[in-house]
Amino acid sequence: MDTLSNRKSIIKILCQVLTVMLLFKFCLANKIPAAFVFGDSLVDAGNNNYIMSLSKANYIPNGIDLGGPTGRFTNGRTIVDIIGQELGFKSFPPPYLAPTTKGSVVLQGVNYASGGGGILNKTGEVFGGRINLDAQIDNFANTREDIICNIGVPAAIKLFESSMFSVTVGSNDFINNYLTPVLSAAERNLVSPEQFVVTMVTRLRQQLTRLYSLGARKMVVTNVGPIGCIPYERDLNPDAGENCVCSANQLALLFNSKLKSLVNELRTTLEGSVLVYADVYHIVADILQSYILYGFENANSACCYMGGRYGGLVPCGPSSKVCPDRSKFVFWDPFHPSDAANVIIAKRLMDGDSSDISPMNIQQLAQL
Repeated sequence: MDTLSNRKSIIKILCQVLTVMLLFKFCLANKIPAAFVFGDSLVDAGNNNYIMSLSKANYIPNGIDLGGPTGRFTNGRTIVDIIGQELGFKSFPPPYLAPTTKGSVVLQGVNYASGGGGILNKTGEVFGGRINLDAQIDNFANTREDIICNIGVPAAIKLFESSMFSVTVGSNDFINNYLTPVLSAAERNLVSPEQFVVTMVTRLRQQLTRLYSLGARKMVVTNVGPIGCIPYERDLNPDAGENCVCSANQLALLFNSKLKSLVNELRTTLEGSVLVYADVYHIVADILQSYILYGFENANSACCYMGGRYGGLVPCGPSSKVCPDRSKFVFWDPFHPSDAANVIIAKRLMDGDSSDISPMNIQQLAQL
């Protein structure tokens, strides 16, 4: 029995050593060995496929340019998919809830994002099931334990310190919480926009600090885009006419201002951390203003549409119509950018100047 037990121990140790060697080899080729993704439907890679939720995208015509539906809320890749490809990853971080996301697979990262999810746990209640940021971090804590068991504490700590953690969240806290038609009217009468934003930022401070305590050091925190310009908000607020909905954009800007201050604060107070502020609002606003220069023909309507002047009233689904050339539309559906728009956003986050992402871009972050 002792001999058999010793053999099992030796085999386990050899497997750990081999795994660490393979991981070290990957690190030499790529200074970002793994990508851990947190957020909402802008970056969900299919977690909502595995929960009871009204917020799903695992049906046609979603994924029409990615070989079929995967659970991504776009026609092709998300922003983090494209950034991963730019960093040299051969595959996308798999959704946490997928049954195949286990073992050595998780050593190159995991996607925890969930459509309908937000900073606040109340956000997205209208969808039923969704995984908000607190629960996503709980799920990462589980992955962390698995990785430690797989490669040991020292190698795991090194892996987390070198990995990129991206957080893309906040839009739903407005669209599917504070601004939800009818359902949120009472709350808006009691809670001012300023108070609501302070609640969001206070909670996010705790969440980012917890990620740090779990080993995250390189964090890319994305702000909220110009939500008043999405087809959904345009159709919901016809009084805005041809313009974006100013009140929704003002909420986003209010949050973004406080978010930037928070990121700068945590970069100073969390020793050894490198927190980067990704100004997607600025990038998307620039695309919308100069869409023709970027090669688009439409910057206000959904490519996948069914109802509403801008195609914003009904989610993209099997009965929807699809524009003939997806590359000419900024928006894929009522809420989300097209693959073509995501490419521009991702590349500006990779290589952009301080007006796009600060204090450094992702290419520079990867070299640290």
